[in-house]
Amino acid sequence: MPASAAASDSTVDRAYDQVKVMAVSYRFKPGERINEPALARHLGISRTPLREALNRLNTEGLLTSSPGKGFFCRELDAREIYSLYEMRKIIETGAARLAVARADDAEIAALADFLERARPGSSSLSTMALAELDETFHQRLMALSGNAEMLQVLRNINERIRFVRWIDIEQADKRRGVPHDHDAVVAALRARDADLCASVLEKHIDRRQEQISAYIREAYAKIYVRE
Repeated sequence: MPASAAASDSTVDRAYDQVKVMAVSYRFKPGERINEPALARHLGISRTPLREALNRLNTEGLLTSSPGKGFFCRELDAREIYSLYEMRKIIETGAARLAVARADDAEIAALADFLERARPGSSSLSTMALAELDETFHQRLMALSGNAEMLQVLRNINERIRFVRWIDIEQADKRRGVPHDHDAVVAALRARDADLCASVLEKHIDRRQEQISAYIREAYAKIYVRE
């Protein structure tokens, strides 16, 4: 690859990473049009690599676009978030059944070890750190299914619900640290009980799904109050 092309790719990747953080954390207001010239100046890059990064984020559902109007921050839409949690429940329970059948004892033990290492002092961690632990646990569980396509879908869902997940953790999980449901999932894996493993995950996600409207109201409050 020519040096100029490699540099260009690096600039796009850097812009993609930086704008993704802004999009996921709603540093743009919901529904706000992205001011591309101002954002390019802020990032210290030209508009060409920025446009490539914005197109990638649009494809992944982290931004929206309108022909002739440009790119926009996603709305915090209850129906969309509910659908994402619904999709998450379907693929996670399906992956749990695959994991029971496919994961070996050493892989399950490694997941249990991760859970134990995450536990000490978890209640004193920041909301973002707790959310990262939670996402990592669920993605490691998904990886035990051996289905890379399902894992890729879950990662995209996690990015799109991350802001709402922060609200969930801030309001509830932070008080108790690592969710106890994770222990029950590992126990079901060790027992090779696919029905129990899927059932625990389904109830775990359902409890979050029931609170989506409240989470979104709190999310809007945080977005506008922090200014």
